[in-house]
Amino acid sequence: MADNRAFYNEILIDHNMHPGHKHDLPDADVEMRGYNPSCGDDITMKLKLAEGVVVDGAFQGSGCAISQASADMMLDLVIGKSEEEALRLADIFLRMIKGTASEEEIDELEEAGVLQDVSHMPARVKCAVLGWHTLEQMLDKKA
Repeated sequence: MADNRAFYNEILIDHNMHPGHKHDLPDADVEMRGYNPSCGDDITMKLKLAEGVVVDGAFQGSGCAISQASADMMLDLVIGKSEEEALRLADIFLRMIKGTASEEEIDELEEAGVLQDVSHMPARVKCAVLGWHTLEQMLDKKA
């Protein structure tokens, strides 16, 4: 468990300190704000879509390390995927947090799978799922 915790912390810190997708995306096709009033996490997610594929994505805003890192990991995972696949991955992530995703499904989440431990920290669940819920709402609204 100590090795997993160190790996979790390393990935979380890296995505929080050096987010690859935390910037503006002026030519985005869809944009939505995600806000968690209980802790103040506040992000604006932007996606560029072409022919049903998420071709680029970015987020801006502020919040705790978990919300920021989770949004960054999510974009790493869904850019280049179809909208349908992005929604499927979001569903797996949300089920992982609830403790109902299989190990095979969690493996599909790549780095985002390290956030599985958040399910044991009820106060942090909303932080971890903020970006994923925002993505779902964006793609469902567009459909």
